[in-house]
Amino acid sequence: MAKEIVALILAGGEGSRLGVLTRLVAKPAVLYGGKYRIIDFSLSNCINSGIDTVGVLTQYRPLQLNHHIGIGKPWDMDRMNGGVTILSPFTKHQKGEWYSGTADAVYQNIHYIDELDPKYVVILSGDHIYKMDYSKMLEFHKKNNADATISVINVPLEEASRYGIMNATENGKIYEFEEKPPQPKSTLASMGVYIFSWDILKEFLIHDHQNEQSDHDFGKNVIPKLLADKRSIWAYPFIGYWRDVGTIQAFWESNMDLITRVPQFNLFDPEWKIYTPNPVKPAHFIADTGHVTRSIIAEGCMIYGQVKNSVVFPGVAVERGCYIEDSIIMSNSIIKSDSQIICTIVGEKTTVGSSVKTGFGEYADNTFNPKVYQTNISVIGSNSVVPDNVIIGKNVVLDNYLSPEDFKDLDIPSGSALIKEGVAHD
Repeated sequence: MAKEIVALILAGGEGSRLGVLTRLVAKPAVLYGGKYRIIDFSLSNCINSGIDTVGVLTQYRPLQLNHHIGIGKPWDMDRMNGGVTILSPFTKHQKGEWYSGTADAVYQNIHYIDELDPKYVVILSGDHIYKMDYSKMLEFHKKNNADATISVINVPLEEASRYGIMNATENGKIYEFEEKPPQPKSTLASMGVYIFSWDILKEFLIHDHQNEQSDHDFGKNVIPKLLADKRSIWAYPFIGYWRDVGTIQAFWESNMDLITRVPQFNLFDPEWKIYTPNPVKPAHFIADTGHVTRSIIAEGCMIYGQVKNSVVFPGVAVERGCYIEDSIIMSNSIIKSDSQIICTIVGEKTTVGSSVKTGFGEYADNTFNPKVYQTNISVIGSNSVVPDNVIIGKNVVLDNYLSPEDFKDLDIPSGSALIKEGVAHD
């Protein structure tokens, strides 16, 4: 049965600006909001919008992402006609190739789309946090008899140079696209959400593939080519919460947004549920010595210390005498007695020893990778063990899979890093 519209989620990104958080998993598979992974929002948007056929294009470290999605049951996509399909790079008749760009990723899966025979295709990024009804965007696309429709959001003028900017007429027809312009002419930033008429997109993907000078990217190549050929491209205005959580600071801020008095992003909306596989864990427990203030505490947690203004994922243990503030503690981690965790992201399955202090001291630029680690936030990778009595400053990065033997010094000053020997880092 032909589908009117199918969705393709671009989920192969490395997410290098998230540092150690994406050393072991693709960016869309990073944990978020005490319960979810980032890709849950795009998948949930699809099913809530009535789109039941979704291809997920993976590439970088796909194991955790593939495991998380499975057959799509949490999103009601375990079905015979449609459902969710993982689309990884594959060996062709002559050779195998990695996806060389966002447009190339879709081009290499033309056969998948053709088999579904849709009239429209929606292209999504799998690494943004937002709630959006794509069916309304499709109505807009049809109403304007568009070849392509691009969802846009107004951003502050001083931030517009960070985005792909759409210059459009008053009624929304796009006449110019500028990638990160130094002097933006408008504040309409592309959200990385596109609806195409499939016959048009297929034609341009084939032409782009044949162009050896192309970067094979939607923003850099396909959209500008459509504009150059005078195709009908429209800007669909989106009003609401949307965050690209591609940096340590943005990721931390977006999680903190969830615990404000009036959350900017409501995860409790019964009309627009965010679906995810549920861990088989008991309800969380807060002991008589425990105290929680304005925090998200997921199932299976055991809280014997104090937690303030933080997001705590399933299966976390916070022992007696601990104090946690402005932090993110990911699944199945243990914070041992009398530790103080301030403004820190702790990765999955990490044990922080007794009397450890993090986020203390004066700020200093990170000496390991200042482009990635440039805030007050310290990051401890997953599957690590931090020994007792360690003092960790601000803007510090600790690698994944650290053992106590890797800590030659108990004082890790602000701006420094502890990286596992023998492990390559970009």
